[in-house]
Amino acid sequence: MTGKLTNAQIAWRAAQDIQDGAYVNLGIGFPEMVARFQPAGRQAIFHTENGILGFGEAPAAGEEDWDLINAGKKAVTIRPGTAFFHHADSFAMVRGGHLDVAILGAYQVAQSGDLANWSTGPKGVPAVGGAMDLVHGAKRVAVITDHVTKDGRPKLVQACTLPLTGVACVTRVYTSLAVVDIEGGRFVLREKLAALSFDDLQSLTGAPLHVDGAVTDLTVPEL
Repeated sequence: MTGKLTNAQIAWRAAQDIQDGAYVNLGIGFPEMVARFQPAGRQAIFHTENGILGFGEAPAAGEEDWDLINAGKKAVTIRPGTAFFHHADSFAMVRGGHLDVAILGAYQVAQSGDLANWSTGPKGVPAVGGAMDLVHGAKRVAVITDHVTKDGRPKLVQACTLPLTGVACVTRVYTSLAVVDIEGGRFVLREKLAALSFDDLQSLTGAPLHVDGAVTDLTVPEL
């Protein structure tokens, strides 16, 4: 499939919805890219499950301090006010509802808001991590993902067939083709690529897309 957003562009779009001063946890891997694209004049406070709050940019190559890593084992820098704490305290922050936003990847998202993102089935390698806590501890849970799998199957589905991470937890999905809200057990289309028709987008989506108000063009910079 051509004419879709890159991972960096999806991450950029998700970053635009993070409010200044929000406490944010980014999932390991692709979601970590969101931190690169904070809008000018805004500064999120990033949290990592292994016990850092308020860390900064990734260090330059060769300048890593490997005592300073995030949950994905990637080197980070510290900022004025960065806090360090025990792993258990970090999860107390998650479970206590102190995070404003969690942004995670996904294998499947159901129209009910159910999320499957830790196992591809019996032959997959389990990788639960902190996601099961994050999806029910953060005040808002968003997903960033390609709209379809590598073999062209929809990732937005009527019901997840893979093991669940959480039930009715996702409220917005940023994909390579669209921005979709989950409201009342339905996928509600908010933005789509201008070159893609609604019918073509629907054909790549495994559950009905609903329109409630204007659908705007999904516009992102070249990155």
